[in-house]
Amino acid sequence: MAHSTRIGFGYDVHRMSAGRKLVIGGVEIPHPEGLDGHSDADVLLHAIADALLGAAALGDIGKHFPNTDPRFKGISSLILLRHVADLLAGHRFGVGNIDATVVLESPAIAPYVDLMRQNIADALRIPLQQISVKATTNESLGFIGAGDGAAAHAVALITTQ
Repeated sequence: MAHSTRIGFGYDVHRMSAGRKLVIGGVEIPHPEGLDGHSDADVLLHAIADALLGAAALGDIGKHFPNTDPRFKGISSLILLRHVADLLAGHRFGVGNIDATVVLESPAIAPYVDLMRQNIADALRIPLQQISVKATTNESLGFIGAGDGAAAHAVALITTQ
């Protein structure tokens, strides 16, 4: 079988909620509110997982980690991303690169981006240079701009091995 490349796109969004930890890219960021969800609601890792699963035509994170399954209640999304890496390897796919953007009004996540990239690279067992994480605000527009939530977009390139 000839080597080929595939591209996948992922998107995730979560609302902000009092009493929750803010976890993005596997990093706990000090903030009075966190993202609400069944797992740790790591919007960045969820978008990346969906991009990878989509590129491999393996469904989405809802298929693999349903929010109705108590096994995933409060789970670290780094564990879920490691499972996605194992799924890809089992289907003979390798990760070429990932480019992701977090959309969040506050707090600023720039001080945490290098650690996020390292967490992602470690979970996927790939070099740090293959991971790009960027952040932007929503310029005070919409629910994200009002501070009511956060979103992430990710694109992933995978290759057959």
